[in-house]
Amino acid sequence: MSESGVYDAHINEEGSLAIVTAVDGAINVWDLQTNQIRYTWQHQGEGTNLVDAVRFSPDSSVAVTSDSEAFALWNMENGEPIGFWRIDEDTTVRDIAVANNGDAILVGRANGHVLFFEPYSGRRLEFLGHEEKVNTVDLSANGRYAITGGNDYRAYLWDTQTGQIIHVFAHPHRVSMVLMDQQARFVFTADSQDNAQIWDAQTGKAISQLRFIERQIIFTSARFSKDGKWLLTGSPSKRMRLWDVASGEEIKQWRVKANSGPAPQSAVVYAVGFRQNTPMSIASSGYLAYWE
Repeated sequence: MSESGVYDAHINEEGSLAIVTAVDGAINVWDLQTNQIRYTWQHQGEGTNLVDAVRFSPDSSVAVTSDSEAFALWNMENGEPIGFWRIDEDTTVRDIAVANNGDAILVGRANGHVLFFEPYSGRRLEFLGHEEKVNTVDLSANGRYAITGGNDYRAYLWDTQTGQIIHVFAHPHRVSMVLMDQQARFVFTADSQDNAQIWDAQTGKAISQLRFIERQIIFTSARFSKDGKWLLTGSPSKRMRLWDVASGEEIKQWRVKANSGPAPQSAVVYAVGFRQNTPMSIASSGYLAYWE
C-alpha cells in the first residue's frame, strides 16, 4: 500500500476502506474492494507532512487526520475537507478520534488535556482529569462518551456533555491503548507492560484480562468484532492476535510480513479490522493482509 513505508493506518468498521499515511507524507484512502486509491489528501498544503494519526468515524461518513500540531476532518462521500484546526497551545497532539457524521472530535494532547470538539456547533470542552501526558483516546459512535488513557496510570471513561468521570480503570504502568466497543458493551485498556483488560462499559467491572506468556506486549491497534465475541490486536513485533473477550484467552496469532532487506526486519501492525469474519491488518512495511 506504500513503498516508502506506513506511518499510520486505519481500517473502517466494514473492512471496505483504509486510510494509509506514508513516511513520505502522502495520505491515501484505499477502496479495499477494488484495491484502488479513492482519494489522495494533503494535510497541510505543500511539503512533507508527517501525519501520525488517522481515523474513520464508525459509520465511515468522515475521517480525521492529525499531525503533531493540527487536525483535519474529511468528507468520505466526496473526499473534500470539512475543516482544519490548529492546536493553539504550546503542546502536541497525541491521538485523535471522531464520532459518526463528524459530530464530535476528541483530541488527546501531551500537556495532559483532552479536547472534545463539535465542529458544526463550535462547542468545546476540556477534560482535565489526567495529571500527565495523554497517550490514547477513543470516542463512542454517537460522541456521548470518551475513553482516554495517559502516563498517570489511569484510563477514564467520561461523559462528553458534562465532563464527569463515569469509571476509572487503574493500571500499574502508563496506559498506552484504549478502545471502545461501538455498541457500548466493552472497553479495552492496556498499559506499557503486561496488563491488558476488557471491561464492562456499563458497570466498569473487569470481564477478562488478556492472557499471554510474554513479559510485555505493547499494543498499537485493536478492534472488537461486531458480535462482541472477539478482540483483534496488533503490536510492534509483527504480531496480530485474536482474543476471546469473555475469557481473555488467545485464540490465534499471525506474523505480518516485514520490509524486504537486510536482517533483522520488523513491522508495526498499525491497523487491524474485520471484513465480515476475516481478520485484516496493515503494517508499517506497507502490506495489507487478510488472514484465515
